[in-house]
Amino acid sequence: MHALVVTLLVIVSIGLILVVLLQSGKSAGLSGAISGGAETLFGKQKARGLDLILHRITVVLAVLFIILAVLVAYFEV
Repeated sequence: MHALVVTLLVIVSIGLILVVLLQSGKSAGLSGAISGGAETLFGKQKARGLDLILHRITVVLAVLFIILAVLVAYFEV
């Protein structure tokens, strides 16, 4: 059981890394840092289409990663 959970953890980790790398950046240098807060304040939604799907996949993989990490620690004892 421990080997299965560790294998799933490695697969989820690689998937999480790939999905995060596929996402587009939210700010572009200093101009993005200055105007980034104003865009979210005035309701400009940047996450559309593929970015929204990648965001949801990232959340699911992050939750799976945490659950699997806890299970690995549980089976280690």
